[in-house]
Amino acid sequence: MNFTVRDIPHASQRYPTVGDWIASRGHLRHVLVSNTGHDDYNFLVALHEQIEAWLCLKRGITQECVDAFDQAFEAARPDGNTDEPGDAPDAPYRREHRFAESIERLVAHELGVDWAAYEAALAALE
Repeated sequence: MNFTVRDIPHASQRYPTVGDWIASRGHLRHVLVSNTGHDDYNFLVALHEQIEAWLCLKRGITQECVDAFDQAFEAARPDGNTDEPGDAPDAPYRREHRFAESIERLVAHELGVDWAAYEAALAALE
């Protein structure tokens, strides 16, 4: 196992997202997190992406499949909509995304992070 986790400027993401994972030959290689300016927020996004990616790859859901869904979701996103692509009922990685969010919420609580403020900060990047 050898992958990197980095925060990057939001504008440097491959498409409109605050967290991204990149795999190569079925193995997680990179997790990229939009820098929110808040270490706990960056950590939570990175944690979510690692869990989601690991589960997807273990279950045969490829990065290409997730990317294609996310990019189509973003292209069709109505103005003002802040839904997560992974929450969509037809997301091929919905189960993995929602499990990762469950862990993310637990850790946020332990860190004393206000979930509403966290979500607002992430939405503000878009």
